[in-house]
Amino acid sequence: MTTRRKKTGRSQSNEAVTSLFGHCFQQPDLLTWALTHRSLAYETNPAGLPDPGSDNEQLEFVGDAVLGLAVAESLFRRFPGSREGELTRLRSSLVSRRHLGQVAARINLGALLRLGRGEEQSGGREKPALLANAVEAVIAALYLDGGLDVARAFIEEHIIEPTLPELQLAMEAGDTFSGAIGDHKSALQEFLQATGAGQPQYVLTAQSGPDHQKRFRVEVRVENGAGGSVALAESEGSTKKQAQQEAARIAFARLLEQQADDVKGAVEVAK
Repeated sequence: MTTRRKKTGRSQSNEAVTSLFGHCFQQPDLLTWALTHRSLAYETNPAGLPDPGSDNEQLEFVGDAVLGLAVAESLFRRFPGSREGELTRLRSSLVSRRHLGQVAARINLGALLRLGRGEEQSGGREKPALLANAVEAVIAALYLDGGLDVARAFIEEHIIEPTLPELQLAMEAGDTFSGAIGDHKSALQEFLQATGAGQPQYVLTAQSGPDHQKRFRVEVRVENGAGGSVALAESEGSTKKQAQQEAARIAFARLLEQQADDVKGAVEVAK
């Protein structure tokens, strides 16, 4: 599949791109286009209106449509007994700015963005809305270069599969599930409260890197009933909030898996 596009500078390394996106671009300039923010286009041509093909906003438009289709199809197949309203609620959470921003932060997409100097200095690489738009643009680039299957694979791996425990809980709990999909801290808190385990606690265990490129490691813990606490999971991120969300996601998935194993064991004993 080919598309008209404007050259935007040096293309990303195919090797690095393949490892991150699971696809070797035949048209690497598509990815460069997808990662180019309008701030760079405006700084490059401050006197006039930039060419629409010089930044990633056109690709955001395409990516939004591809994402909506892929998510709708995935939910339809995963939850065949669900009503339209239930599926719509889940889709809205999965394609939300908040969730896409978290996805971008988790895969460190911000480090690849091509920003103008002003946007760079104002912390553009960590702005949730900017990151969410970049995710959509990347999805469009994958679709235009490799087709729907390539874009779908990225969406499944990075946008849908990490949220499966929360999706399942939301479907089972119905309106009683108040946490937005992708808000792993809320989902973990609801689960722990429902099982009588109390409130999760987030402890900063380490931080490293220079001021402009900090990395934070956070551990999520819960009281053990004997005056102490037990660690559920640990993760790191470029912000404390990101590290907390990822630690909560890992902990929640582990707890649900453990719960399923306990049920399975009880059934085996009953036999």
